[in-house]
Amino acid sequence: MLLSLGITPRAVADIAGYRVWAVSPPLPESVLDLGSRGEPSMERIATIKPDLIVTASGYGLDANRLQRFAPVETLKLYEGSATALSDTAREFVRLAAHLGRRPQAEERIAKLSTDLAAMRAELATRKLPRVAVVSLFDDRHARVYGRNGLFQDVLDQLGVENAWTGATSAWGFATVSFEKLVTLGDCIIVSLQPVPANVKIRIQQSRLWAALPAVRRQQVINIPAVWPFGGIAAADRFAGFLRGSLLRL
Repeated sequence: MLLSLGITPRAVADIAGYRVWAVSPPLPESVLDLGSRGEPSMERIATIKPDLIVTASGYGLDANRLQRFAPVETLKLYEGSATALSDTAREFVRLAAHLGRRPQAEERIAKLSTDLAAMRAELATRKLPRVAVVSLFDDRHARVYGRNGLFQDVLDQLGVENAWTGATSAWGFATVSFEKLVTLGDCIIVSLQPVPANVKIRIQQSRLWAALPAVRRQQVINIPAVWPFGGIAAADRFAGFLRGSLLRL
């Protein structure tokens, strides 16, 4: 969110994870690494003497432990008060207002709305299959995304039907076996990258994976990494990748 507002943070926790799983907006090399989200370096935070610390509820360290260093702004995301996309848009504007950049946030949200509407109109000219959006972490299970999540909101905005209608966590996903994916029937699988190299090898050798209807029909789409629990930038990134993939079918 800060990068989307044109603000480069002095330091960030879990930089390596950000560059693998979130990717965009790109994090400049000048940003200092605070270590893990769960155990950030208190010594480095004290040395930096920040003006503001931004955290998100449900992520990493308890904000109360950070207040001795600087004021803490905690973003309330994925709390079920609204859709994930609405929640993140609200908190994006709130953070931007705190930093004197509310017009930039509102402009960014308006652009996403315009982009999604244009993509929906474009995709409406095609007969689209249902899609199942997954992350692969081993050769027997997948994380599949649905209700309560950012990806579901984007699918709804684009007029694309999600093949997964089962239960999900408050974060919008469920971990299921490949056998469960077989029951989804006729749909396209959208697989988020990255897939660990060793897992990819085992999946290629997996009879369970090979039995999936989408795999048999060669209807598995691989898209670059998008942070499933992100905000406006993540929604825009996912929508763009999905739109491009569906139009190439």
